[in-house]
Order: sequence, then C-alpha cells, then structure tokens
Amino acid sequence: MNPFRKAPLLLLPLALSACMIPTGPVEVTRFNRVAEGVVYGKGSFSVTPGDAAAGDSLKLSPYLAAVEREMLRVGYTQALDQGDVVAEVTLSRIEFRGNSRSPVSVGAGGSTGSYGSGVGVGVGVNLNALGDQRGIETALNVRILRTTDNLVIWEGRAVQRGALNSPAAQPGIASSKLAEALFKDFPGTNGETVTVP
Repeated sequence: MNPFRKAPLLLLPLALSACMIPTGPVEVTRFNRVAEGVVYGKGSFSVTPGDAAAGDSLKLSPYLAAVEREMLRVGYTQALDQGDVVAEVTLSRIEFRGNSRSPVSVGAGGSTGSYGSGVGVGVGVNLNALGDQRGIETALNVRILRTTDNLVIWEGRAVQRGALNSPAAQPGIASSKLAEALFKDFPGTNGETVTVP
C-alpha cells in the first residue's frame, strides 16, 4: 500500500484533537438586574465594539463573533437593525513575564461600564506557575444595554492568563473559550466571581 495514502488517516486524530484544546481556567464576574425583574434571553440583539474598542474592530472580530454565538445560544434572536438589546464588547490583552505585568496593553483596551464598576476586582489566578515565562492576560468585557432607555441590564468580565505561546494566547481559541465561560449559566449570579475550567 502506498504510504502517502495513509497520511490523511494519520492526521485525522490531530485534526480532531484541535477541537478540544485545553486553555486553562477562566475567571468570570457578572452583574445583572434579575432582582429588578429584568428578563434575559428574549428579544432581538446586535453586537458592537464598545467605544474604547471601536477603532480595533478587526482585532476584535473573533470576539464579536463568539459573543454573537453565545447570545444566540442563550435565547436572543439576531436583529435586522439595532435590536431590543445591544451587546457592547471590549477586549484587553496585557503581556507579562512571570508575576510582573507589563504596562503595555496589546489589542483593544477599555473597561466595562458604570453598573458593575467593580467588575474584575478580586480576580486572582496563580501566576507563579508561569515562572519566568512570558505570558498574556486576556480580558473580554461585555455590556448588554436595553435600547429603549440605554440602561445597562447586564455586564460581565472573563479573564484568562496563560503562556504567550499557549492556545490561550490565540485569538481564535481564546475568543470562544472566554465567551463560553462568560455566558455559562447566563445571566449568572449577580456580583459573584466564579472559575470556569
């Protein structure tokens, strides 16, 4: 048998394993208005870069697509125009070495809005595991605003840290992992920080 005919069969397990690349835990903090009677997962939506990220929409595109997939998964429908709610997405990527973080931010910056202004406080992943290795911290921030009155009805932040050359540093992989973690058990418990493996 020709050895080159076996090559596709030998590569099949590698291709399948790429779908399940481990990227490490994600720290997630969410704020919602469930106690005020806001209903989630109904109505139409659109996804847009937040003001701080508007100029970096190309870098943000895998994250916008990942948030859109999750919004559909939790029950919203795609709007033809603005929709009943708008999901604003911002992203920050910070490089660091071991325990010291560089002040230089890579990618689109920004923060979540005023409703949950403490989003992300207390997020603590052990960076000692990286030793002196270069790493990257990626934070995905999403605010959902009701379009009738521009009220922030939900916001969340998902943070992941990993080596600079790890799958967690690849936007295509990181965007899906962060969005899935952020929208897991949507809308989540108000003000609680959880670790999603």
